[in-house]
Order: sequence, then C-alpha cells, then structure tokens
Amino acid sequence: MHPRVPVSPLSRRALLRAALSAAVLAPATLPGAVPPAHAADAYGSLRRTWRELILGTGFPPAAAPFASKLSELGDTARGLRASMVPAAGSLWPDLPYADPDPDTDAESYAFSGNLAVSYRRLRTLAEAYAQPGTGLTGDADLRADLLAGLDQLHDEAYHAGQARYGDWYDWQVGIPQTLLDIDVLLYDALGPARISRHCAAVDRFVPDSAVARYSGTSTAANRVDLCRVFALRGVVGGSAAKLSLARDALSPVFPYVTAGDGLHADGSFVQHTCVPYAGAYGAVMLGGLSLLLALLRGSAWEVTDSGRQAVFDSVEKAYAPFLFNGLAMDTVSGRAVSRGVRTSDTRGVRQDDHLRGHAVMACVALLARSASGAERARWEGLLKGWIARDRVSPVLDSPALGVAALARLKSVADGTAAASPEPSGHRLFPGMDRAVHRRPGWAAGLSMASHRITYYENGNGENLRGWHSGSGMLYWWGDTFANDQYTDDFWPTVDPYRLPGTTASRKPLADGEGGAWGAARPDVRWVGGTTDGTYAAVGQHLKGLSSTLLARKSWFFLDDCVVCLGSGIRGRDGTGVESVVDNRNLGADGVHAFTVDGAVQPAEPGWTASLTGARWAHLAGHAGYVFPGGAASLKALRETRTGRWSDINRGSVTDPITRRYLTLWFDHGTDPTGAAYAYLLMPGAGRDRTAARAADTGWLTVLANTAEGQGVRVPSLGFTGISLWSAGTVGEVTTTAPASVLIRESGATATVCVSGPTRDGATIDLTWNRPVSSVTSSDPGVRVRGTGSALRLRIAPGALGATHRSVVALT
Repeated sequence: MHPRVPVSPLSRRALLRAALSAAVLAPATLPGAVPPAHAADAYGSLRRTWRELILGTGFPPAAAPFASKLSELGDTARGLRASMVPAAGSLWPDLPYADPDPDTDAESYAFSGNLAVSYRRLRTLAEAYAQPGTGLTGDADLRADLLAGLDQLHDEAYHAGQARYGDWYDWQVGIPQTLLDIDVLLYDALGPARISRHCAAVDRFVPDSAVARYSGTSTAANRVDLCRVFALRGVVGGSAAKLSLARDALSPVFPYVTAGDGLHADGSFVQHTCVPYAGAYGAVMLGGLSLLLALLRGSAWEVTDSGRQAVFDSVEKAYAPFLFNGLAMDTVSGRAVSRGVRTSDTRGVRQDDHLRGHAVMACVALLARSASGAERARWEGLLKGWIARDRVSPVLDSPALGVAALARLKSVADGTAAASPEPSGHRLFPGMDRAVHRRPGWAAGLSMASHRITYYENGNGENLRGWHSGSGMLYWWGDTFANDQYTDDFWPTVDPYRLPGTTASRKPLADGEGGAWGAARPDVRWVGGTTDGTYAAVGQHLKGLSSTLLARKSWFFLDDCVVCLGSGIRGRDGTGVESVVDNRNLGADGVHAFTVDGAVQPAEPGWTASLTGARWAHLAGHAGYVFPGGAASLKALRETRTGRWSDINRGSVTDPITRRYLTLWFDHGTDPTGAAYAYLLMPGAGRDRTAARAADTGWLTVLANTAEGQGVRVPSLGFTGISLWSAGTVGEVTTTAPASVLIRESGATATVCVSGPTRDGATIDLTWNRPVSSVTSSDPGVRVRGTGSALRLRIAPGALGATHRSVVALT
C-alpha cells in the first residue's frame, strides 16, 4: 500500500514562503556528526567541492557556449515550474508516484520511476536556481517551490517509514543521488530538521548493508553508484562514518575480474553478469569514480587504494578503443541503444552513440584531475582529437553535457595539448566476445555471443528486438563518411532480422525473446580469436536464439577490408536462413548509387534483385563488396522502412520515423543443411578499387570454408588466418585442439599467434609445415617442440582466450 496524503498546494507554498522569511537556518546536528568547527572545515569544504563538480567552475556564463546552455536550462526550469501542479500523489500531473493498491509489478515500477523523475525535475529547478545566467538564479519564489516539492515527496513517498515498491535502483541510487545533489545546492536554505529527515530517508533505503557484500546489485557500476550515495550522505549529514564507508566500499571495484561484472585485464567491461557495457554502465562507473576521486582528493577520506590504478588504465584499455570520432560504439552499450527520446525527458533530448561518447569524454576529462601528469597529457590529446573530429554531433554543443562537463571539455579544447589522431590496430576483448578493428579512415566493431556473453540484453521494456545483435553483427564507420550510420534512427527502423554481418533464422521472435537481463546465452564455447595488434582472425560458433540455426563464422581483419566466411549453416525451423552482408541506413531520402559488376542498379525504393554470380558490388559513399569466385544466392533490396522508438523501447516516444535502406544478403533458403558464404567488406572503397580487387583473383586464397575449419591467405600481406573448430588441418597448419591461428610473414621472419577460443585450458600442439631455423622469442605459455622442416609449438592457452605469440626465423 502506498497511501495518499492530501496536499493543498496553495496553502503549502504560502506557508512555506512565510516561514522562510523568518527562518534562522543553523547547521545540522545529526547522529555521527563531528564537532561544528571540524564540520565547517571538512564538510563545508566537501560541499563546496561537490557544488563545483556538478555546477562547474571558472567558465564565463555570458560567453558561448555557456550562455545558450544556461538560457536553455532556465527555459526548461520555467516550463517545469509552470507545469508543476502539486496534488495528492504527484507534483506533476504526468508523474503519479503513489497508488493505494497497485495492480501489477509493472504499475509499481512505473510509480517508482515517476517518483525518480519527479526528483530529477526538482534537481533541474535547483540547478537553474544555483547556476548564473539562467534568469532564475537565486529566485526566492523558485526556492520556496523547490522546498515545498521536496517536502511533499518526502511526506508522501521517500521517507524513513515508507515501504519500497517498484525498481530497487530508483530507491537506492536514482532518488538518493538526486536528492543529495539538491541538498548540496540548497543546503543553506534547508534547515537542520529537513536535512535530518532527508538523511533518515536515505539511511532507510540505502543501509550500510547495501555494500556489505560484493555481489548481486552491489558490483561494478552499481557499487560505485551506491558509494556515491554514501559519500554524499556523509557530506550532507556530516558523518565521517558514511564517508569512510564510501571510500572503503570502492576497493572491491578496483581488482580485475576473470568473469562477470567489472573490468577485465583485457579491457573488457561487463555488467549484469554477461552484458558488454563500456558505453553505458561502464560510463556510469567511470563517471562515478571520477566524481568520487575528485571529491575526496586531499580530504581525510581520500581514496588511496593502490588498486585504483586499474581505473586510470581503463581509459586507454577499456574506453578509448570503443570511441571513434566522438561516438561510443553501440556494440558495448547494451539496451541503451534502444532509448532514443524518452517520454520522461521533458527536454526531448535523445540518446545516441555520439551523445554516449560525449558523456564518456566528460568522465575522462574529470578523471584527469586525479591522474598523473603523463596520463593527463595523453588523455587531453585523445579528448582534443575526438572533439575536433565529431562532425555529426559537435561536442561543445552536445545536449548530453551539462554546464560542468561542458566547461571541462571546453578547457581541454582551448588548451595547448596536441590532438591525437585515431589509432590504427586491432583489439580483441575475449572477456566480452567483442573485437574492434581500426584502419586509417575507418573502424569496425564485432559483436558475438557465447555461454559467457548474452546475445543481447532487454529489460524494463527496453531493447525488445535486439535479438540478433550478438549473432556476429559487424558494425563499421568511416571517418568522414557514414559516421552517423547508427545515430540516425537506425535501431527503430532497421529490419531486426537483418542486422549487418549476422546469420539468422527468419523464425518470428517475440519482443524480449529469450528472457530479460541477458538470460539468453547460447551453449557454445568457440568464440574469440587471435591478433598481432594489427590484423586479426576471429571466429564464432553460432547457435541461433530460440531456433535450431547453427553456423560457423569467421572474420579476418586486414588493411583495407574484412574477409568474412560462413560455413556449416543449417536450420530446422521451417523458415528461411540468411547471412547479411550489409544493411546500410541511407537516411530519410538517400539514393546512393548501387553498382553490381559495373552496372548501376535501379534507385527507387522497393527494388529487389537476385545477384547470383555477382563478383562485386559498390554502394556510393559507403563501401565496396567483393565475392570471391562469384556470389551464390545473393540478393539485394532497396527498402523504405517506418518504425517508432516505442516499438523497441516502451518508455520512448511514439512518433513514426522513416528511413531508406540498402540490404545485401545471402539467402540460404528454408532449412539449409550446409550452406556457406564468402565476401570482402571494403569500407570507404571507391568503385574502381572494388572492381580491381575483384579482378585480382590471386590477392586472396580461401584455404578452407567448412564446418571443421576456415582459413584464408593473402600473399601480398604475408597473412594467414585460420579458425580450426576442432583438431585438424587447414592449409599448412595442423592443431591437436580447437584453435585460432594468425601468421604474419615478413622477409626472413614470421610471427605466429595462437589462442584457444574455447577457453577450456586444453593444450594446443601446433605444426606449421614451413621450414623454420629457430624461434627467436615466444610468450610465456609457449614451448618449442621442434624446428627445421616444420615448426612445432605447444601452447598452454589458459582460460582467458589470450593470444600467445612466437617470432621465428624462416629458412
């Protein structure tokens, strides 16, 4: 039961304003508080620091870009204030937060969510009151309305005698963080009694036991969120014990994990046990840690745990690899990709990959305050480069950034650091079944799934049709082209059965198929690959979500292309099976010439064709596609698709959106028994270069493309890449266990890279039937068993999917 308490808005506001005019406000005296002299020194200093962290400091409010940001904040606040109509169970008519008898869990979740949004709206009003240049700075009537709103929410819902309902996160993180921010901003107007009530409410819903164990909802980003609550509770309520608890409870976040939530040594970040999440929860963790480290720095509660270095290292290991020209790759953003414009966001601000990237950048800029000088210099170079190159969504005009974050990034942009370019190279993340490939002018990201990592995450009505995003989805972006491919309303308008790079059954799936919170995981182990840091060989044993689909997929990441192989494709669902070469979002009215083997194809929406036998295709402004030996069962479609964000996220707006797509796919037919495919993706390639690659039949040799093994050789690069799904032979390489192998030959030397993607620790004996005079170096875990007419190595790969490298001298 959540009883309603009658409220008279007019009498409450009038009485409060009268009381404020005569009130004498004194510092709060609470249980666990320290003597007033020390409190004025320590807690007052911490409050000032927090105000500066959340409001910003040192920026000129009348100058661009701050003046417009502050004016917009004022306009938003005036709109919220005008629409605030306090009544029993709500401050705003569209946000009822209490009901005598909620009928369903969903209704309870809606009420707790509305309560959290109500507090966020009050925080917006409080920021407009505290910031300069909003037109509401220091407004006494606004202050009175704020205090009346805080009192109503306390009396009716968030108080020490209330029973929790709905979403735990609202009560333990969302609401208390927002409330305590407001308390800092309005501290001198609150009075000791109100502060005491607020602290008692926070203590009720966020007891010390919330961080007693590092498990459940108290890990990684969630644990940092909880620590932020304890720290601010200590600051507002003058409690040394709460501040100490906040500091000490951070320590379990720092060590690398080998499975589940947190940072992994390979740069992976996982939340909810099995969801790659650097772009969302990881950003929350980074942001929370950057704030707490900055808040407590130099105080009696400074975070000195040496393990915190993992957080600083994560900037370049876990976050920067997934930032490209200002965007954060969707491949590590979980269900956040489905959010679009939320109906609860009164400003109408959308979420997308660029805005998530801006939020991560702001976290890095703040964390730099607590980092070493060398780290700070490197990060400022990264930030300055991202700021300069984001042409899709200019960072310093970003709606994702508040004034404080904007001020920190503007300082970097105006600083003396040299902008760092986007790097080239390959990064594998075995801990979360992800890969990122970067070359001059473009980047690609690969999403896979295994018994460790989910196909996709849905929950709270979000990301309802992300079913196949872990089935080998191959994202790619250009530096000056196609950089808004997934930004421009891709997720609500794309055919969810035809995500680029995936192999999938056309079997109809229900919204949220497979269960919420990453419950759907395939029972497969061979997922991963090997890399020498420049090129990579990556593979996925694919089992379809809620279908009988089976496939073996491999990707070989090279200089100007990705070579994609599929084999052993079968299914028994009575439906078609497809492998999607690409599915490009052409915008609201994009035409983009499409050429096949030199012939320009029709441009009108609805055009479709069978392209069996095609050797190459080219989509202007996007990419070239080459089909070694000619494509079998290839099809193309120009399509106009209309969707709504609410189709994939029940909390988002319902306005229809239309986008045009060019889809290219292999149609394997109904219930295939052993289908295969092979193609090259060439991002940014022109038509002539695509045609030339197709004509150069000696450039690529497909060594094998079967259910037992896949492999390619590119002589001009000295590259051989192999996926051995079981013990066997592909080309000149034989292994005694499943393995991923990459060989790079250069003159008289070669680098041999091997991993065990099954991560079962089984020893791999490898034979390379090439004359080798010696092994000049090798990683730990590699033993040389023989050289001469052939190289023989024994690899103990361990359980983390890491690459093991040896350098050999060729005879």
